[in-house]
Amino acid sequence: MAKLEKITFQADENEAVEFYVLEQTRIGGANYILVTDTEEGDGDALILKDMSGDGEEEGIFSIVSDEDELSAVAGVFQNMMEDVEFV
Repeated sequence: MAKLEKITFQADENEAVEFYVLEQTRIGGANYILVTDTEEGDGDALILKDMSGDGEEEGIFSIVSDEDELSAVAGVFQNMMEDVEFV
């Protein structure tokens, strides 16, 4: 397995959170990334949507929580990755 890219998110002024990027995709003009909290084994995964505007230096991501959007994007990621199952 290839080494996963690790990215750091600034949760607030004092807290940084690290995730590993499993996959990324673009749907309907929006960019999404599938991230996990662990590099190996089973971990918790989140789908994040890029909310930043064109040309912004730093990305602004939010957790996808709308059930219809989450279901659609999870289906795309599941098709892209053979060994991923969303529960």
